[in-house]
Amino acid sequence: MEIIATAESALQAENLLRTGIDTLYVGNSRFGLRLPTSFSLAELEELTKLAHAYQKEILVPVNGLMHNEHFDELPEFLKALAEMKVDKIACGDPGVILTLEELELDLPYVYDAQTFVTSAEQIDFWVKQGAIGAVLARELTRPELFEISQKLDSPVEVLVYGPTCIHQSKRKLVTNYYHIVELDEDASKERGLYLREPNDSDSMMPIYEDENGTHIFSSEDISMMPYLQELFDAGLTTWKLDGILLHGADFVVIAKLFVKAREALESGNFVAETFVNHLAEIAPSTRNMNAGFYLKDPGEVK
Repeated sequence: MEIIATAESALQAENLLRTGIDTLYVGNSRFGLRLPTSFSLAELEELTKLAHAYQKEILVPVNGLMHNEHFDELPEFLKALAEMKVDKIACGDPGVILTLEELELDLPYVYDAQTFVTSAEQIDFWVKQGAIGAVLARELTRPELFEISQKLDSPVEVLVYGPTCIHQSKRKLVTNYYHIVELDEDASKERGLYLREPNDSDSMMPIYEDENGTHIFSSEDISMMPYLQELFDAGLTTWKLDGILLHGADFVVIAKLFVKAREALESGNFVAETFVNHLAEIAPSTRNMNAGFYLKDPGEVK
């Protein structure tokens, strides 16, 4: 089993490693999407050394929406990652994969094309091209996930805790709105802006801008805690914990609970209700949790 967790700082990264997570998910926002912090190459090198000191791994996302200017800078970025001995990257743009092949770098990649990764056949294609695994779309349902797992030998990542991005635009939508209403405001993640559904005054959809454009998240966080036994039994044992909307120790405490859940599953002592109740106690009260698309009827997902 593998538990992957985002990190916003070196301090949080070390605390996550101490809790027992297996892989740190850290990168630079020039090439990676929706990161708690954009780290420089020097910082990524230090984080890589830190993870390796704990005999753990580093996964660097290179899954951004690549344009021509990105490919001018990408070779040097990938070379630097290879030199610092990053364990793997995540990418979905065929141009990134082609660049990896042309540079002949010792840099394994996980296929991550966001919402497009929806079938075992697609994943198998990229595994045959060299991928060591894949990140499954967050919009997959229980039967779809199980079918993919049954058809593949390669590991596939499932989001078990964290927010789901429901919209991204390269346009600076919030800033454009500010210009129209003549406001001078901050639109970054730190500002803590939300959207509301027109007919739901209680809805709170986080929205922020960065160099990749505008990102909008669902009102609820994903929590697969009630269904970890099912995932475990189905062989879906690569778990992602996304702390982009949490900070410091708050995320570390949640990560530690999922590590304990893994230990309980492996020893045959997992009691879902106990862990679900504990997660409810420590999760942010402002964010409701549900299973996302997992329990939906595949025929209803459009």
